[in-house]
Amino acid sequence: MGSREDVGARGFTLLELLVTLSVIALAVGLALPAIGRSTETVRARAEIAGFSAVLRHAREQAITRRQPHKVVVEPGARRITVLGGDDEVRRTRVLAERLVIEAVSAPSLTVRFEPEGSSSGGEFRLTSGTTAYRVTIDAVTGRVRSTRE
Repeated sequence: MGSREDVGARGFTLLELLVTLSVIALAVGLALPAIGRSTETVRARAEIAGFSAVLRHAREQAITRRQPHKVVVEPGARRITVLGGDDEVRRTRVLAERLVIEAVSAPSLTVRFEPEGSSSGGEFRLTSGTTAYRVTIDAVTGRVRSTRE
């Protein structure tokens, strides 16, 4: 038969359990804000990628359909609309409320893509929280590029 000392050695004391739970709570408390920040960054990147994708799609459509296409950016409505050669609405995308759009170099908020691949060019600054990107449309090639600031 085992002694009383053997029985007591198998369990944890209340103090050991409290210390362990405190360490776990501290680790979770430190990790959650970092996870929250990275989630916001991922959401911002997804919105900016969507904005760039609409511009790229308009360029591709202008080339394949052999018709000029326009992209109208409406910062107040947080909306981006693609118009075909006949000014018919081809696609509209509503962007997240937290996304702020500013035209940097374009005098207007309309970018025109030509059938040979060129464009009217333009540059936009998109900001979501602390994440900022610059989306540039090259006038000669019509290529769309986004870079983090």
